[in-house]
Amino acid sequence: MEQKHPLPPFSQETALQKVQLAEDAWNTKDPDKIALAYTVDSEWRNRSEFIRGREEIITFLTGKWQKELDYKLKKELWAFTDNRIAVRYEYEYHNAAGQWFRAYGNENWEFDENGLMQKRFASVNDLPIQESERRL
Repeated sequence: MEQKHPLPPFSQETALQKVQLAEDAWNTKDPDKIALAYTVDSEWRNRSEFIRGREEIITFLTGKWQKELDYKLKKELWAFTDNRIAVRYEYEYHNAAGQWFRAYGNENWEFDENGLMQKRFASVNDLPIQESERRL
């Protein structure tokens, strides 16, 4: 049986651990590794895209990092209960033309009993920035 610790129900400490593990994983920009944190039938809404399952997650993340270059992410725990966590995050990247962006967003996560994320709903806004304005 696949498990991804820490497992729900979450405490303040384990919710913080889960958020840090997610941040660390996403900053590897390794879609295959990241997809293992999700159930095989995980449901995502990312902006206006609807994604289902690990294969679609891998495809989505591969395309994301082909367009979002030098990506760097920071997540922050917002709230938690039982098997759910809400985070706020920001990340920075530039496109192929060299324009830098900072993306701000919120995610709502729901986990199964094995600590795998079964639902991820993300809202994101991008702000063009100058390279000198980078924080991450």
